[in-house]
Amino acid sequence: MGLGQERIAAREESGKKGKIWTRDFILVCFANMFIFIGFQMTLPTIPLFVEHLGGNDQMIGFVVGAFTLSALLIRPYAGRALESKGRKFVYLTGLAIFVLSVGSFGFVGGIAFLFLLRFIQGVGWGFSTTASGTIATDLIPPERRGEGMGYYGLSGNIALAVGPSLGLILAGILNFQQLFLICAGLGLAALMLSSVIRYKKVEAVQKATALKWDFYEKSALQPSILLFFMTVTFGGTASFLPLYTTQKEIPGIQWYFLIYALALLVTRAFAGQIYDKKGHRAIFIPGALLIFFAMLLLFWLPNKESLFLAAALYGFGFGTIQPGLQAWAIEKSPKNRRGMATATFFSFFDLGVGVGALLFGQIGHIFGYGSIYLASGISVFISILYYLVLLKNEGRERMA
Repeated sequence: MGLGQERIAAREESGKKGKIWTRDFILVCFANMFIFIGFQMTLPTIPLFVEHLGGNDQMIGFVVGAFTLSALLIRPYAGRALESKGRKFVYLTGLAIFVLSVGSFGFVGGIAFLFLLRFIQGVGWGFSTTASGTIATDLIPPERRGEGMGYYGLSGNIALAVGPSLGLILAGILNFQQLFLICAGLGLAALMLSSVIRYKKVEAVQKATALKWDFYEKSALQPSILLFFMTVTFGGTASFLPLYTTQKEIPGIQWYFLIYALALLVTRAFAGQIYDKKGHRAIFIPGALLIFFAMLLLFWLPNKESLFLAAALYGFGFGTIQPGLQAWAIEKSPKNRRGMATATFFSFFDLGVGVGALLFGQIGHIFGYGSIYLASGISVFISILYYLVLLKNEGRERMA
């Protein structure tokens, strides 16, 4: 039975659609929104802080890469711990580490110590986001998983609409110490909300399965690899676009992040439902092409209008693809492997951002910032080719 047939069967068996907006689902969405606001505020301001400390473009890439590397390394353990130690332990531990590390940023006096704190922050981020995504999955009815993950993703998109612009505005008003303490305070709010969520209990069979150490969930690899090539582009836009627009004397970078987030919000409202009804074939290619054209626009970037159009295209594209890929990764995995499937998915997310930041730091330093977005477009093109290969293999399996 195919995945589409399983979703139809689940609806028929339930007789009616399950409820998404429960008390605990709302709590995890708000907790996710607060931690993401705190995180998004640091994205455009960390490069400015590195420059403030005397670093260059290459140092920016290394500092961003330290965060994503540690998040990537910790996610397999986080996925295993979700099934052995429980959702609550992993989630609260991750949030606490995030709060303490981000709150310490403003007290550092050199790039080496900032690099260390960013590595620690990545550990907290890896724990908390892996747990949060798994908790949301626990709470969403299976027959509405694409729709539910789309709504859950809205919490991060709202944060994206607020966080980068707010971070840049506050960086112009406050000192970096005050800015990062505010980011930590938002993480503390997430920690308080998450402490009252009623978490799913870990079953005995899950504990037994989780004792075996492993690094990924095989069934989640295909959508995760597709995500990797997409999030490589995110490493370039988040880390270097503020510097790129400043160099080209193009105003409105705050509006870029807001337009991008609003496009994500609009798309999330229906992209997950399209996935539930028609599967990944209906969403991936259209979304990937939108991201591809956004990267070409950023490579060209003659004026602020092209910047804003790129933001809209990027938001519509990523908002179309991400919830469907996440639902695809989770629904293919066994029930007792959802934590590891979520860990695998977000590991490839982190890997893409980290590779993008490190690679583009070198590319931008040697060839200029514009070349970053040409390379990003190539990454998206590779993802489209890989997806077509997957469809071809899927067709052969059906014929066999």
